[in-house]
Amino acid sequence: MALNDSEQGSNKKNSRAAARHRRADALRRRALSPFRIIVMILMLPATTAAIAVGVFLRTSEFEGPDALLHLVALAGCQAAEALVPGPYWDGEPGYHARNDTDGDGVACRATTPQFATPQPAADPQPAAAAPQRQVGTAKFVRP
Repeated sequence: MALNDSEQGSNKKNSRAAARHRRADALRRRALSPFRIIVMILMLPATTAAIAVGVFLRTSEFEGPDALLHLVALAGCQAAEALVPGPYWDGEPGYHARNDTDGDGVACRATTPQFATPQPAADPQPAAAAPQRQVGTAKFVRP
């Protein structure tokens, strides 16, 4: 029994549709595999950080390396000085007001050790101190 043209055309359409469905199902299984989902979730913070750094570098008022120094200086003076030794002046890359301890416009200044002047010996009898109450490790001090 020979198939007529319309039956042959419908069989070809069905086989192409079935192959298309098989490919779509395989792609869906790969996309929704638990391993792939876990990897994507674990990579989310790194991806977000990379995007944030890229946006900062493009929108910063400083050029590339200076903008990177300015961004690293947000972590603190030790991190910034690992890249470029300070000090950093107000308006320049690497200066952040939170790193400027004395508020004079210079951040991450290398501090020289200041020697304390000798103080006279403390009086062996301390003045009458205010009584302190203590419960466990918590101290209650009257203001």
